[in-house]
Amino acid sequence: MNLLAFDTSTERMSVAVQVLRDGRSTCWQHEGEGGAQTSAHLIPQIEALMAQAGLGFEQLDAIVFGCGPGSFTGLRTACAVAQGLAWGAAVPVLTVDTLLALAEQARFEQAPESASCRVLAMLDARMDEIYVGGYAFSHGLWQQTRAPALLRPEQVSAEGGSLLAGHVPDAYVARLPAGIGRPVPALPTASALLRLAPALLAAGGARPADQALPTYVRDQVAKTTLERAAEKAAL
Repeated sequence: MNLLAFDTSTERMSVAVQVLRDGRSTCWQHEGEGGAQTSAHLIPQIEALMAQAGLGFEQLDAIVFGCGPGSFTGLRTACAVAQGLAWGAAVPVLTVDTLLALAEQARFEQAPESASCRVLAMLDARMDEIYVGGYAFSHGLWQQTRAPALLRPEQVSAEGGSLLAGHVPDAYVARLPAGIGRPVPALPTASALLRLAPALLAAGGARPADQALPTYVRDQVAKTTLERAAEKAAL
């Protein structure tokens, strides 16, 4: 399959293009600074990789992006770019849970030969909270075991036998319940999205551009002045 994949849900920007020619798959990748730089750099980087691959957008089988949870601005940027490119090229979009992509990246790095594993994926949600989701891998397929949720570090509970993985500040790790362990570093990546895409597309996950939307686990992206004052008073 010819695929364009990108994730901008964290402070890293990850982009990859996969091309199938003569029965052989080749991939071009970029990993770089995201965050505030994403809106300015994402489209130029996509265009650069597509040029390296010698591929036109209309030749893509799908555009894949990490839809959340994650950075509010990053998710909106990724969604807008995916929708615009897909609409212009008349190709479908595949939205992928960023915590699932994180779980796949952790599996690929920590247990690539294992036929099965479980991962508790975590991402910094800021505002004193963590995005947490549980996933089980078996013989090439992933299944969600715990829907993405927004928790304080003290509320996180491990599933038996799960690998803890993610990007969580040290201050939060110190507040995780005793015995839960320390998560191995991992982030959602475009290469993880490419590995997940075939099974998700086969399961009917592709959708028209206008139906490709971000997933927000948190609706409120900033605390009000009164909320911050109440927290300070409680200290």
